[in-house]
Amino acid sequence: MIVEEIMKREVTTLFPENTIADAIKLMADKKIRHIPIVDKDQGVIGLVSDRDIKDAAPSVFHWDEHKGELENPVKSIMTTNVITGHPLDFVEEISAIFYEHNISCLPIIKDKKLVGIVTETDLLHTLVELTGAHQPGSQIEVKVPNKAGMLCEIASVISMRKANIQSVLVYPDQKDERYKILVVRIQTMNPIAVIKDLKKAGHHVLWPNLPGVSS
Repeated sequence: MIVEEIMKREVTTLFPENTIADAIKLMADKKIRHIPIVDKDQGVIGLVSDRDIKDAAPSVFHWDEHKGELENPVKSIMTTNVITGHPLDFVEEISAIFYEHNISCLPIIKDKKLVGIVTETDLLHTLVELTGAHQPGSQIEVKVPNKAGMLCEIASVISMRKANIQSVLVYPDQKDERYKILVVRIQTMNPIAVIKDLKKAGHHVLWPNLPGVSS
């Protein structure tokens, strides 16, 4: 999956000369947390977040004394070292950027112009859709040796029950690097038969650990 499939194309922006008050109103009206700051050619020159706004806005206890500060331009509080992405970047790659840099939004640039934006909420929704967690189904976790062909073996057992696989995630066993954990989501509300088949084939089912299903 690439970024242009999940990015928002209608991006709310401001110019550097707009005021902090403009940014506060825009965030409230649009219910957003980030505003890219652009030049006349739609190039990104900065970014203002709700955190920047909170840091710049006067305390409610001293509002009357400092409310004039809200008329300062957003360029006075914007982040200028903005990390950006490209529409053809892979979603996995930008997810890593979010993780490594601890950011919550990523402006998307093409030909030096802003064409979209991706937020941490967009990534969360994408993760839910990719894993099928929003659809009825059952999750099975199987501990397998870290070697080629194990996913094929697990899928073959599941296919014997005509169960449709919605998604597969793989992560290393934190306790033993010789093993990996396969998280398989299948389109059935009753996974007992599949679990029995997996155990009968010699596989170690971690979840669900159902009473009465022999190991």
